[in-house]
Amino acid sequence: MARVSNVEMAQAGPEVREVYEKTLKGKPLGFHKLLGHQPEVLKTLLPFYASVGRSLDRRLYEMVYIRISMINGCHYCLQHHLAASKRVGVSRDDWQNLKGGQHGNFSEEEEAALDFAEKLTRDPHSVAEADIQSLKLHFSDPEIVDLDLLVGLANVTNRFTDPLGADLEFPEEKL
Repeated sequence: MARVSNVEMAQAGPEVREVYEKTLKGKPLGFHKLLGHQPEVLKTLLPFYASVGRSLDRRLYEMVYIRISMINGCHYCLQHHLAASKRVGVSRDDWQNLKGGQHGNFSEEEEAALDFAEKLTRDPHSVAEADIQSLKLHFSDPEIVDLDLLVGLANVTNRFTDPLGADLEFPEEKL
């Protein structure tokens, strides 16, 4: 249950209502209802969120988000990305490997991205030239920037949704 009030459609001011109706098609999630307290952030974050990670394969995108959410213990984001990952071929076995931090069972590209995401999440100051060179074996510079942004965005949303108790909108997936 949310630890701060949700901005529901009925209470939303005109700016937030417009985002809820037009951008979110009348279906704001718990994350959006918390952001509704900051209309300018809601309006500007959604397009940014939609643009980050789009140069990456969608399966990889979901696996990176899942691993980061597991590291950070973010139940809300984990549940959303477990659900999305099923649509792009991430299996329950993959989830278990991600949970255990076992990246060796994935493709070399996925392993490199997951290793980088984990290091960037756990100790960003330890990322070194060798880490970037490992990524360059599989990704272009624009893709590396996109991956870095995805890791940062996942960390931000993890640190926003769970501490404020964002309400999950569907039954949770058991790991």
